[in-house]
Amino acid sequence: MIREPAAAGTFYPANLTTLKEMISGYFKGPMGGEAKGLVAPHAGYVYSGAVAALAYSTLPKDTRRIFIFGPNHTGMGSPLAYTRESFKTPMGIIDVDEIAERFEGSMVVDDPSAHRYEHSIEVHLPFLQYALEDFKIVPIVMGMQDPITAREVGTLVGDLMENRDVIIASTDFSHYAPEKEAHEKDSKAIDAILAKDPEKLYEVVGKYDISMCGYGCVATMLHALKNRGGEAKLLKYATSGDVEPMERVVGYGAIVIF
Repeated sequence: MIREPAAAGTFYPANLTTLKEMISGYFKGPMGGEAKGLVAPHAGYVYSGAVAALAYSTLPKDTRRIFIFGPNHTGMGSPLAYTRESFKTPMGIIDVDEIAERFEGSMVVDDPSAHRYEHSIEVHLPFLQYALEDFKIVPIVMGMQDPITAREVGTLVGDLMENRDVIIASTDFSHYAPEKEAHEKDSKAIDAILAKDPEKLYEVVGKYDISMCGYGCVATMLHALKNRGGEAKLLKYATSGDVEPMERVVGYGAIVIF
């Protein structure tokens, strides 16, 4: 029961040596912090890797379980799906924590097909393998990202969380927007996240038509951490245009809830 990598060789290097060198180059400062929740991008490493590394660098060294919410880009499988399959990357195998079985009977179902070709969770894993020594994951792909679903799944996960658990909300921000527009729109979504206000996030995403792919994943994390998280802080915002000049860009943010 191994979920083979689907994004290796495209979103990130499939060669182990090259992958490790690339990731190590993104970690510029000290590692280890007090994060309870992260917002991190899931684009190709060449574009979003430096932003993502800032988020991962705040993970507590003793993190043992990571819930990861990622949007379903492929449309495959159940609308809310976890999997019991272990995930394989060029850096090794990551097991799914047995607590995932507690989803039995809930709206989150066991469906490996939803994960098979989805990159929004996979791209985080090599970074986690680099930053942490011993951990398991609980991967949840969200095809449904509406406010009710976010609240219910977030409450469910919040009840399951223990002291050494962390949540990652996988999302990019504006997709293929002019640079100025991306900055203006994304700042509104980021402000709602920093306020830890999922209702406000839905409001601004709808009002300003922000093409943020994992808005419901972030809202789910905010609900899960409602009674746990402290200060939220933006570590970095950037776009693909910062790496390579282009007329339309994708926005990336590293946000941590301590």
